Amino acid sequence: ALLEIMQEYRVTVDGTSHRVPRPFLVLATQNPLESEGTYNLPEAQLDRFMFKLRVEYPTAAQEAEILKLHSQQVDLNQRLKEEVATVTHPEQVLEVMQLCAGVRIEESLVDYINKIVRATRTWPAFHIGASPRAGLSLMQSARTLAAFSGRDYAIPDDVVDIAIPALRHRVQLTAEAEIEGRTSDEELTSLIRGIEVPRD
Repeated sequence: ALLEIMQEYRVTVDGTSHRVPRPFLVLATQNPLESEGTYNLPEAQLDRFMFKLRVEYPTAAQEAEILKLHSQQVDLNQRLKEEVATVTHPEQVLEVMQLCAGVRIEESLVDYINKIVRATRTWPAFHIGASPRAGLSLMQSARTLAAFSGRDYAIPDDVVDIAIPALRHRVQLTAEAEIEGRTSDEELTSLIRGIEVPRD
């Protein structure tokens, strides 16, 4: 069901398919791997998520604020009703997506993205490298970063800035690398530094 909605934009219940109106978003959370009840998703499912973001523990001040707010027993539904406001609508989101798709990506940048993704497949610390879908996500997200920076063209910095969130869930460390305490983020950083940045 998860693969179907993420790839085909529909869900099937009792043999009947239902289209899911766009835009829509699939979010998933994962507790630390050491926690009981945590299971890895198959690579095919992980690959369909555009990014993997890491959320660390809150700061001491943030955690104190959480404790204060929770202890007040404020009705969450009431807060949502009073404090949350609509800031956009689906048509605007689709329009922005279309605008981002029009951001220029030069051939040299396509080549740079391709080299990064392909290098993950031969990187000694990775047992599994990134798929072609990783390159598509990296290109799309670089376009979006460029648009949000007010540019109609993407630059190598856009690719570098978004590469780790776009790739960290698409690679798997070898057993040796895990035993040595290496991380996907560290390995991806080293890999990206070793690839020549396009100058034009």
